[in-house]
Amino acid sequence: MNSPLPWPPPKNWHRLWPALKGSLAKIYKPCIRPDCPRCAQGIKHAAFILSFTKKGKRRCMYVPEALAPLIQQGLKNGRHLEELLYAQGPRLLQEYRRKRDRKNSRPNNKTSPPQKSAKKPAKRPQKPE
Repeated sequence: MNSPLPWPPPKNWHRLWPALKGSLAKIYKPCIRPDCPRCAQGIKHAAFILSFTKKGKRRCMYVPEALAPLIQQGLKNGRHLEELLYAQGPRLLQEYRRKRDRKNSRPNNKTSPPQKSAKKPAKRPQKPE
């Protein structure tokens, strides 16, 4: 069965890369340096954490601040791509039904096949006892 979407994908699909699944959180935490003046004042340091699922378990990874905008864009692209993928199931079914209904509604120029008459089933000979 042919897909209603063109293959290869449209040329603008490259705009959806990178595509990621997960979430990015900005957290504040103290650092590991013992004499940090900010931590001594109670001012915590900002950090980014990427949360994702791996083999059914929730995982988190530190994200450098310089990489955070790229990760945010990847997550946005991933959500958009996921919406496109979810839309494909109904589209495929609609396309299939449209083609099926169009095929069934075509006028048939051929003569219709002869009707089978309802015959009574033949009686089986009984076995002698």
